[in-house]
Formats: sequence, C-alpha cells, structure tokens
Amino acid sequence: MSDKSFHMTPEQFRRHGHEVIDWIADYYSRIESYPVLSRVKPGEIRASLPTKPPAQGEQFDTILSDIEKLIVPGITHWQSPNFFAYFPANASGPAILGDLLSSGFGVQGMLWATSPACTELETHVLDWLVDMLGLPQKFLSTDTGGGVIQDTASSASLCAMLAGRERATNFSSNKRGCDGKLTVYTSTQAHSSIEKDVQVAGLGLDRLRLIEVDENFAVRPDALARAIAEDRNAGLVPCFVCATIGTTSSNAIDPIPEIGRICRENNIWFHVDAAMSGTAALCPELRHTHNGVELADSYAFNPHKWMFTNFDCDCFWVADRAALIKTLSILPEYLKNQATESGAVFDYRDWHIPLGRRFRALKLWFVIRHYGVEGLQFHVRRHVELAQQFAAWVNKDDRFELAAPVPFNLVCFRHKAGDEANQTIMDRLNRSGDLYLTHTKLNGRITLRLSVGQTNTELRHVERAWKRIQEEAAKL
Repeated sequence: MSDKSFHMTPEQFRRHGHEVIDWIADYYSRIESYPVLSRVKPGEIRASLPTKPPAQGEQFDTILSDIEKLIVPGITHWQSPNFFAYFPANASGPAILGDLLSSGFGVQGMLWATSPACTELETHVLDWLVDMLGLPQKFLSTDTGGGVIQDTASSASLCAMLAGRERATNFSSNKRGCDGKLTVYTSTQAHSSIEKDVQVAGLGLDRLRLIEVDENFAVRPDALARAIAEDRNAGLVPCFVCATIGTTSSNAIDPIPEIGRICRENNIWFHVDAAMSGTAALCPELRHTHNGVELADSYAFNPHKWMFTNFDCDCFWVADRAALIKTLSILPEYLKNQATESGAVFDYRDWHIPLGRRFRALKLWFVIRHYGVEGLQFHVRRHVELAQQFAAWVNKDDRFELAAPVPFNLVCFRHKAGDEANQTIMDRLNRSGDLYLTHTKLNGRITLRLSVGQTNTELRHVERAWKRIQEEAAKL
C-alpha cells in the first residue's frame, strides 16, 4: 500500500502560501501596468486550457506560473486605481488576510453550535456598525432587531421581501403559496434585483409597481401613495416597499422620511437599500441621506463595495428579527441541538436563504480594526472630494454637462454632442486600457459614469482620467 497521501503537507503549505502572498503583493505593486479592461475575446481563455484534467497531480510552481500566463489576461482589474466603472469593489490587505484565515478555519457557520465564534463575532461586528453608521438602535441585537451578513444586497432585499410577504398574510403564504394579490413598490431607478426578487418570491412581475421619479431621479412620494391607494381599491394587498440611498445608475437619494411615513400609514414592510452609498454614513457630515431610516423595517449596505472588504459581504439589519426568523426558519431533526433549543443564541441559517454560511465576519472585523473609524472616514472623505473635483472639471468644460446631482462618489456626465459621441468616447477609452468607464441611460440619453472608490485611487488617477476623456473628446 502506498505511503503517498496526495495532500499538501503543512511545510509545503507554508512555503507555497508565502509564494501566493508574494504574488498578490507583487500584483498590487504592478497593477497599473495592466490594461484595466481585459482584452481577450469570448472563448479565448477556455481555448488556452487543456481539454482534459491532469491524470497526476502537478507541481504547485507550475500551477502558480499558469496564473500569470493563462488567467491574468482574462482579468478585468477591479482593484486598479484606474477602474472607474460600475461601482467600487475595493479589497484591502486586512480583508484579504481575514478571508485567508476564514478559508483556513473552513468552518460551516449554519448554527451557533457549529462554531460559536463565527456567529458571535458577526453579531458583535454588526452591532458595532449600527453605531459607526448612526443607524437606529432598534437594529441592535440587544434590542428587538439585529444584523446578519448576506452575500449581496440582492439577497438582503429578497429576505426583506419574503418577511414583508409573510407579515402581510399573517405568515400564511409560506404554507399555502401566493394568491396573486400581493404588490411590491420601488423606483424606476432601483436595482434590477428587485425585479428578480419578485419572481423568486412568487409574487410575479405583474405585481411589481415601478414608481416614477423626479428631476433628480428620486422616487416621488405622491406617486407611491397614489399607486398604493389604487391597488388597495382594486382589492390588492401592498406588502413591500424598497427605497434606495444611492441608486445604481445615478446615485439618486430617495426621500426616506416621506416613504417611511407612507409605509407606516399602510402597514407595509419598508426596506432601505444603501448598497454602495451606505458607507458614506461613516462620516457624520454625509449622514443626512439616512434621515428617516428609523422608519425602516430593514436596511442593507455592502462593505464589499466601498469599505475595503473584499466580495462578498452585505450587512443586513432588521428591526424585528422575530418576523424574519419566523419567515425563514425550518428545523429538521438533524439540526436540533441544546443551544438552539435554549433560545439563548442566534442561528443565522434562519436569517437568510442558504443553510450554509462562511465566516465572513473575520474579514470585516480585520478591516474595522486595521483602519479604525478614523481611517475609514479619511478614505471615504477623500473619494467624495475627488469625485466632486471631477464634477467641477466637467462643469467648466463647455463640451460636457453633468447629467445628475453628485452627492457622493459617482459622477454622471455626458458630451453634449449626443449618444454616438458618448459611446465613441467610452469605447475608445476602454479599448486603450488606460481606464475603465461604464454607462447608463438617464432621460433616455447615454450617460457616462465615473465612480471613484477603489482602494488606491488618488488625485493623479482622476486627473489622468479627465485628461484622457478630454483627449478623446477632441478627436470627435
């Protein structure tokens, strides 16, 4: 019988682990040398890979060398300081190391009993964040609510929608299914995940109401109130409203106090999605956009977007955890244990869709402890300052115009020559590899978006981006 185990020994792991950390550190030191947007064609990466898996294991050095040769060409470099597309997805050293430890522990945190530290650290860090963001005290685990880490804001809004569905039906739709009478409301500018959520939740797209917005792309409370009244008069049952602090297209801020009051008057579950822009609330002077959150039944933001915590990490709070748990809890015999039955612990499997869960709180804990509140505030303020500087440059150039207000770190702008000109500018910039921009449509017109928030983005990167935009505009 062979003595070979095929496993990587602790000493091999130590040596190769150092090599991987060195590779990542080197990658960050040279990241600006890569074209930001990957230039490969569809199918090119797969064509470079062997058609069959190896029959015998390969040397780790060979595997690591293939990262540079086969994988890096197919990477769009989200961590580049010249990445201005979509939204920040900013990682950091402490987050990566925290995630490495999470992988090393390899725990399955579905129950408190399966790793108490996995649950209790998560509860504690989310309580920290309530104070760090100035959120209502009702979201604390020591009150009636509590927080949990989801994978994304899409999952958070789905869980909130399910809880709203159950509360509106006195927790009967889980048993009998939906009857086609429940209605959901959000802005025409809200994230597309709400449309997917109504399908997953069994409510149906026909029961989703996309409410019109004002000139700043924020939802109109009068239009929301009217839609709710019309549905009630038609015998339908409004069950869920989602407002947004910082919409995906334009960073619009919905009027949270007015929407909250409408939901209270109609007994509708009110969810606030602050996926990217929630991070701004770390700074007291930027917290005004959160006025009215005390009226919300649930709230979510993504540290994996603008708080230096690598994907995936969405923080989701509810004011009434009992409603969420009652909506999502199923307890088969194989999960029963003394700690659960005592009622003295949280079992986070009851707070979201999957049963299984990773130890995500470690990386978030590392980030908060490494930067401190002061360090996080410093970088948020700097990113907002850089975006405001870019917006000022746009305003001074007669060829360009701002397409929406700039409350935080996203600038929506366009060349006045029209859609074709804007598309041409963006395509040329992205092909150049110098930077990466994406677009949206506002009032039916193509609009360029410049999102500032990557970990190492500095003034020189924003200045260079504006210079390149001007150069491409001059070629039109």
